[in-house]
Amino acid sequence: MNFTKLQGAGNDFVLVEADKKQLNWPKLAVAMCHRHFGIGGDGLLLLLPSDKADLKMRIFNPDGSEAEACGNGLRCLVKYALDKGLAGSKTREISVETIAGIRKARLYAKGKATIIQTGMGEPKFAAKEIPVALEPGGDFSPSKPLLDYPVTVDGRKLALSFAAIGNPHAVYFGQQPVADFPLLQLGPKVEQHSLFPNRVNFEVARVLSPKQIEGRVWERGVGETLSCGSGACAIAVLAQLHGYTDNKVDIKLPGGILGVEWDGTGEVFLSGTAEIVFSGEWPDENIAKN
Repeated sequence: MNFTKLQGAGNDFVLVEADKKQLNWPKLAVAMCHRHFGIGGDGLLLLLPSDKADLKMRIFNPDGSEAEACGNGLRCLVKYALDKGLAGSKTREISVETIAGIRKARLYAKGKATIIQTGMGEPKFAAKEIPVALEPGGDFSPSKPLLDYPVTVDGRKLALSFAAIGNPHAVYFGQQPVADFPLLQLGPKVEQHSLFPNRVNFEVARVLSPKQIEGRVWERGVGETLSCGSGACAIAVLAQLHGYTDNKVDIKLPGGILGVEWDGTGEVFLSGTAEIVFSGEWPDENIAKN
């Protein structure tokens, strides 16, 4: 089975043109994404035909779970489609069907690079839409944005803010460099906290200026990643709700910088580059069939 490895801001994926293949994709994702015994990646992307959009994307995490949305994965899939001629050479917009809905990608030239801007849908903030199982008797409204919600994890008090960007996110804004935050220790405990019935993606962030934020990401079903598109959007949107930033902001992540735009009411947009790293063939004997 042929595959292609891609990355966007260090968030790396294994892409397969699935077409009509009936395979055990969760089991394959575990095997193919393994850093030592597989290809290595933050997820397995499936490129499929769609009767609703130009393309269809499914994404499976390294633990075999399926993700609803993935901004960097979406940009990588669009990059692949462009390079492989699956979209016209003069195409400036591509629509992609995902579990979270139809997402559109727009293409912009910047020198020799192509910037891929993807629509990530409208952020959602109500507790049931994220979802967050609010503890009874609190002062927080289940229908309004949940900002600075107090949560104690491993004896450490965190003020978490929540949003759904096609998938659930909890963001902690701190004053210290994000490199100093014990993400490897606390990340899995926040991800699986009882507040989050579907688990959660966890981001730590520090506002550097009204136009730039630094962040780190613990992805649900993955672990710490060099970047995360939906995570960058969650950081930007929640920073704006706090009044920290403008409606255009750069999110500085370990793997690179992602641009996020949000006008405060509608869809949030994610921008950045994506690259093909290499292609290869996964051995037939290692293919898990249904």
